[in-house]
Amino acid sequence: MICIPKSEFKERIIRIQAEMEKEKLDAIAVYGDEYRKENLRYVCNFWPIFERGICVIPKCGEPTLAGAPEGENYAREMSVWDSYCNVREFACVSVPEEIDYPLATFSSLKDVLAGALKGGKRLGLVGVWDIPAPIMERLKAAIPGVEIVDAMPIIARLRIIKTANEIACLKEAGRQACEGYKKLLEYAVDGNPETLAAGAAEGAARMAGAEDINFMVFGSGKRTETVIGRTANKIMREGEMVMAAMAVQYEGYVATVEYPFVIGKASDEQKKFLNVLFEAANVQQNYLKAGVVAGEMVKKVKEVFARHGMTQYDLYPPMHGIGLAEAESPYPDENTTYLFEAGMCVNSDISIWGHPAGSNRIEEGFVLTESGPESITPFIRELVAKGI
Repeated sequence: MICIPKSEFKERIIRIQAEMEKEKLDAIAVYGDEYRKENLRYVCNFWPIFERGICVIPKCGEPTLAGAPEGENYAREMSVWDSYCNVREFACVSVPEEIDYPLATFSSLKDVLAGALKGGKRLGLVGVWDIPAPIMERLKAAIPGVEIVDAMPIIARLRIIKTANEIACLKEAGRQACEGYKKLLEYAVDGNPETLAAGAAEGAARMAGAEDINFMVFGSGKRTETVIGRTANKIMREGEMVMAAMAVQYEGYVATVEYPFVIGKASDEQKKFLNVLFEAANVQQNYLKAGVVAGEMVKKVKEVFARHGMTQYDLYPPMHGIGLAEAESPYPDENTTYLFEAGMCVNSDISIWGHPAGSNRIEEGFVLTESGPESITPFIRELVAKGI
């Protein structure tokens, strides 16, 4: 089975602890919940359902995962670390009531954090932008006199270059996504509702081994203008353009696929529109490699749009990083000066919105190497390279 071995999680913690030493942090708490799962999964492999969790990393030794009682058995099954405890503050995320768990044993948030700090006064927190205000206030109250420092930059630096195991997980997610998209194309035909095509795609990806479908963006005809709209019961018709993106998750790692197409025969105007997207995506290929200034890639894509008079329909940068989140660093714009590095994993996002011929985008995943991009979604790459 393709996965991240425990040995790699141990290596991550050792690297984090080395960074903690540099930043003079006495412990780090990594927050996560069902929706902002990526950092928590990076340090312990746990992905909460309904509840919240933190992984507390001391200056030396193994971390402790703190979660909530309904998911305790699940957390113990999933986490790579043996140390686990329940904390009342992390129970059910969506209700205001204090839920009683008569069979559960609880630790206090104060004891969990103090045990890792060991008298220290600087706590790094990963998830400052994700943690709800009430939970943040309880965390502060549990450790009065302790300075809380945003430690996200530490995790971000470590996550940006992928290991061989991470790349393998992304490739598997990409394979599953491609299997799903094949079914989407099969069911996106005249007379079918959008929901049927989306359901066929999600089902095929699940059957191929996906642990989750992070999202399905879908729109046909006029609904392509939603940019990130959800699937509807609208009936698809001959000659309509389809905008459909699916993000597939495997072992925490997410690959997204999207191929712009027309049901049946495309009009000349639609062909011209789609060919601009394909041209931009294929030009981008020349700049997705180690040593290239990231902003130069963005400029070259924008030059394609400018050459065809489509600059006004270009809404955002044409690429972002992928990994444990569907969109993460690197996320360059045309002014970015850093260099691409081997081992970065990215998703193209070649997009045009509000054009008279329609709105659509291309999304496909790549591993950046010294010699160029290696596709993790080869089915989409073949379609884009072929064009109309």
